[in-house]
Amino acid sequence: MPRRVVVTGLGFICSIGNSRGEVSAALRALRHGFAPFDFVPGTELPVKLAGTIKGFDLTSSEWPAWKLPAGAPVGREHLRSLAPHGVYAMCALHEAIRDAGLTPADLANEDTGLYAASAGSPQLARHHLNNMHEAGGRRSDPMGVVSSAPGTLNFNLGAFFGIRGANCGFVSACASSAHALGYACDDLMLGRLRRAVVVGAEDCGVDSLLPFAGMRALTPNPDPATASRPFDAARDGFVGTGGACVLILEEAEAARARGAPLLAEIAGWGQAADGYNVAISHPEGRGLARAMQRTLEATGWRPEEVEYVNAHATSTPIGDRSEALALKAVFGTGERTPLVSSTKGLTGHALSMAGALEAAFCALAISEGFTPGSAGLQNPDPVCDGLRLLRETLPSGPRRVLSNSSGFGGANVVVALAALP
Repeated sequence: MPRRVVVTGLGFICSIGNSRGEVSAALRALRHGFAPFDFVPGTELPVKLAGTIKGFDLTSSEWPAWKLPAGAPVGREHLRSLAPHGVYAMCALHEAIRDAGLTPADLANEDTGLYAASAGSPQLARHHLNNMHEAGGRRSDPMGVVSSAPGTLNFNLGAFFGIRGANCGFVSACASSAHALGYACDDLMLGRLRRAVVVGAEDCGVDSLLPFAGMRALTPNPDPATASRPFDAARDGFVGTGGACVLILEEAEAARARGAPLLAEIAGWGQAADGYNVAISHPEGRGLARAMQRTLEATGWRPEEVEYVNAHATSTPIGDRSEALALKAVFGTGERTPLVSSTKGLTGHALSMAGALEAAFCALAISEGFTPGSAGLQNPDPVCDGLRLLRETLPSGPRRVLSNSSGFGGANVVVALAALP
């Protein structure tokens, strides 16, 4: 029989907080993490905002110039091989370890796996390649590849923490860390491992965020209160962000045996592809609808048993419409359908990190007893008629939840989380 999988620890470095307590408070109060962001100093750009990471200054491409919060658990000797998002991930992982009642030494074994997702570091890739070309190809930083390639989290975290069970990287655009979470869950359910560390992280700077302006995906709205408004009729693009989020997953019986905190169960997951367009979701949301249906099949849940859906909705006109139609296809409309919100109204879109971040928000909501609302939502798009869009945070938590993620190329992943009996 498949083993049960539980979440025992969470770690956050994100736009709405750098700890579980800060993040929980922001979700409850609908306090956003947006601030003015000067992407290219000295130029007048239409994009004005980002979901900024507070307490860190990693804007320089030279690591000796980086500034970290006091007490950050990253030694100067490790910075040379880290990307900015690797620094965030290191801090978030240390927090998740503490939250789970573990020590770093508990990860250094053959029963623990690492499942990580990021797009690499465009900031450091540009820096190192420019330096190499300026030197005529005769000189390059020996840490250039390991600090900037998409696998940089796997290289650094796997080696630093001595993880020997598995070391896997995932690159499926904005579904990447949801894929990492799903496949980590599979390995635990199949008994291959007893513990998994799931990491999603992204740089938060001009090189990782501004290219989306060329796709007209970023909002030009300069008002932090209304710039990110998923499902709103006036939405006009997303606010970019980065940071890191870590979930510690464990086989349930092993977690109970050691007296671990049990935050939520990962009840199952599902995926499906659109097969439609390199960048645009299927207009009727067919792939996402099928991913939700497959997740319900994996869990054995009936649609009416799902109480809350944390939507992928990024605040883009096409993507939110597609998801609204997918939700209707699976759940119908009316009072027996789940509550729906998108926490990207608070955080912005964290790209490949989004799936892990929002699944972690769901685990928080289940374990702490609240349901996060939709910041920025004023006038819902008529396509959402019949959906139970949640505007304000509720002081009660859901017991059965879906967390949706979608990425370029039509990758759709849905993770189911449940309260423990």
